[in-house]
Amino acid sequence: MGAKGFEVDLLDLSRLASEYGRVIYPCKACVSTAMPLCHWPCSCYPNHALGQVNDWMAEIYPRWVAAHGVMILCPVNWYQAPSSLKLMIDRLVCADGGNPDPTLTGGKDPQRAKEVELKGWHYPRHLAGRVFSVVVHGDAAGAETLRRILTDWLTDMGLVAAGHAALVDGYLGYYNPYATSHDDLDQDEGFQEETRNAARSLMSAVRLLRRGKLKQPDASLHEPRPK
Repeated sequence: MGAKGFEVDLLDLSRLASEYGRVIYPCKACVSTAMPLCHWPCSCYPNHALGQVNDWMAEIYPRWVAAHGVMILCPVNWYQAPSSLKLMIDRLVCADGGNPDPTLTGGKDPQRAKEVELKGWHYPRHLAGRVFSVVVHGDAAGAETLRRILTDWLTDMGLVAAGHAALVDGYLGYYNPYATSHDDLDQDEGFQEETRNAARSLMSAVRLLRRGKLKQPDASLHEPRPK
């Protein structure tokens, strides 16, 4: 349970590393052939011939759809997002322009998908309008870069940042030993409060969104080059 009027759905992607059979399969990059070939939600799995079954994304897509607001909290791994998060990011490419009607492409027919796109594809943004916050922490480098990458990714899908306080990057135990990293987090009350503020800002934005008061200045504009 969260604050009054809110329900928190915690998606812990670290379960990919700790639970037997838990898997997110990689993106097959159907969109690189034609946008309509990329279905929303992704229909590339299961692939029983290769034993690629029980794809976790089948449960994750509905959770994104149900959310009014999304908060991403992650560390920096070698200047980039953790591999578990990147797997989900890649599989969410279908949220930005993906085809919600597989019959248009006869399933996964590349030629039909190309014909559909060339007739004029509208690139629907299936998660647009939701609000988000991002908190990234590192220990030596890359936190600001990754925060910007995640912010750009979410914005490109049409999600809306919940304000300046909702976008946080910082360092815990800067160049300190890994062995004391948990102690560094416990002692860094400033970073803890910044993280709480990111959540508070997100909740405020969700309240405005639900009331129809969250105005997007560019909402009525036509994109000359959607992609």
